[in-house]
Amino acid sequence: MAMPDDIWDEVSQDVPSASDPFLQQYLAGRDDLINQEKTSRSDASFRSSLSPIARRACTIVDRIRSHEKETVWAPDLGHDSSVDARQCVYPGMMFMMAKQRMESTKLWEIIRRMPKGCLLHAHMDAMVDFDFLLDELLEMPGMHMSSDRALDSDEALQNANLSFRFRANQVVHGSVWQQAYQPKSFILLTQVADSFPNRGRPGFLDWLKSRCVLSEADCHEQHHGIDAIWTKFAKCFSTVATIIHYEPMFRSFLRRLMHLLMADGVTWAELRFTWTLDYCRDGQEEPEKDYSHMLTVLEEEVARFKDSPGGQGFWGLTTIWTTIRSVDTRSIIENMDHCITSKMEFPHLIAGYDLVGPEDLGRSLVDLLPELFWFRKQCSQEGVNIPFFFHAGETLGDGSSTDGNLFDAVLLGTRRIGHGFSLYKHPLLIEMVKKKRILIESCPVSNEVLRLCGSIMSHPLPALLARGVACSLCNDDPAMLGQDTAGMSHDFWQALQGWGNLGLAGLGSLAENSVRWAAFEDQGPDEWAKGVREASLGAGIKAQRLKEWLIEWEKFCLWIVTEFGDEFDPDEEIADQAPKESPAEAQSQ
Repeated sequence: MAMPDDIWDEVSQDVPSASDPFLQQYLAGRDDLINQEKTSRSDASFRSSLSPIARRACTIVDRIRSHEKETVWAPDLGHDSSVDARQCVYPGMMFMMAKQRMESTKLWEIIRRMPKGCLLHAHMDAMVDFDFLLDELLEMPGMHMSSDRALDSDEALQNANLSFRFRANQVVHGSVWQQAYQPKSFILLTQVADSFPNRGRPGFLDWLKSRCVLSEADCHEQHHGIDAIWTKFAKCFSTVATIIHYEPMFRSFLRRLMHLLMADGVTWAELRFTWTLDYCRDGQEEPEKDYSHMLTVLEEEVARFKDSPGGQGFWGLTTIWTTIRSVDTRSIIENMDHCITSKMEFPHLIAGYDLVGPEDLGRSLVDLLPELFWFRKQCSQEGVNIPFFFHAGETLGDGSSTDGNLFDAVLLGTRRIGHGFSLYKHPLLIEMVKKKRILIESCPVSNEVLRLCGSIMSHPLPALLARGVACSLCNDDPAMLGQDTAGMSHDFWQALQGWGNLGLAGLGSLAENSVRWAAFEDQGPDEWAKGVREASLGAGIKAQRLKEWLIEWEKFCLWIVTEFGDEFDPDEEIADQAPKESPAEAQSQ
């Protein structure tokens, strides 16, 4: 029952005004408490050193984000005023649902221009858009396809193991689409594509791409759980496994990859790769016996791109050698041995070692201790330095064997942790990670698509940032997970839109961290720790590249102010705010 007006008039006199001194005192204390907490954030130092022009750029981006929250991400009712329609669009919604809309925003235009530094966590086979790769595959002379069974049923179309190989001569004239097909026999790829039962070559490309990527339905069916999505994900890698393992395709792949990275503001990448010995040289059917030629091609293509007009400012690529964590001891040891011999021949192209594959379904690090200690001993005997960059904590578990990988990763001296999704549950480990200066390679879009969280809003990275843990943003497997590009803009955009405490300054800190923790050169533990600690004040390659990144950051911030200042910050004048010199230029003097 509503309060009578005469009683309300009397009661309302006792309701304090927001301007009352004691409420103002409360609010002041509240602001102090919030600001005090912010001093422990991992990006606090970066924020405190922002130049005036960068501060203004951050304010402009905050205003653009607020504006788009009320416009682009407001309930899109149209003629429909139903409750469901009001709930269908909101900031931080699921990535697959938000992707098309996010790419039409001013915030996207800004994020695309941002100098993102280094991509520290990405898997090579899942980097380049498959529309490009599959077109290249069909145009590649002598390319053939085989299957482990006839592709004459829906089950086979979804689950058959495919292989793509160069063959000098076609020896089979049958059809993989018919029951009479002889399993594992190779047929000319153009013939396979043109004879696809549904729409010929266009239908074939659509089907083959569906075997390489996770669908929107795969992303949204959270109720099926993590193991189910990993089963589908593993099939994607199985399909893609041989597509780029042929020299002409590999060269085309690398050129496209580096072009996409530079276009997205990424100037360095450390790619994890897991290849069996199935790589073939141009025009050869017999696979190589080692990884020497493959790494030579990588070296040549990086040098060629850096010398091209489009590659000016590109720092390069290196690799992190990986082994599938679920295989037997002999297979792991043999792969580790190839890693060591490859490092001896190409010390600048093998930055470290990792174990990959679904953590929940594979062997834990504690189970792999005998192999890992053998590896460490062999590296010492051969005089090579191959540090660990372990995947760990990519799980929903709490106290499970998979969750326990975090403890072993730290104890084994990992320099960075891939994903670290469950780290926020471990206060002691958080303090150890901070003390040891271990970076978390966070992959928000991947974690969402692979069902660790429902959307960016429930991702744990903000908890780590608030506790002072150093982190960077990475894209993991962008071509397979729906980003359709090798760049990191989708992860950066999602983080900026989803987390109110982050802002442009927070993104800048994450990008700077990626440079600070990048493996630009072969360093022992002490040299590595010194480079991370000294950052841009040091004297090595890392310090120089941090200074270069800071210059690009200042240019980027000035572009934001110039491009958007009149609309979103009309009361300021650029000339009054422009710094006399950038922080990087000041440090370099």
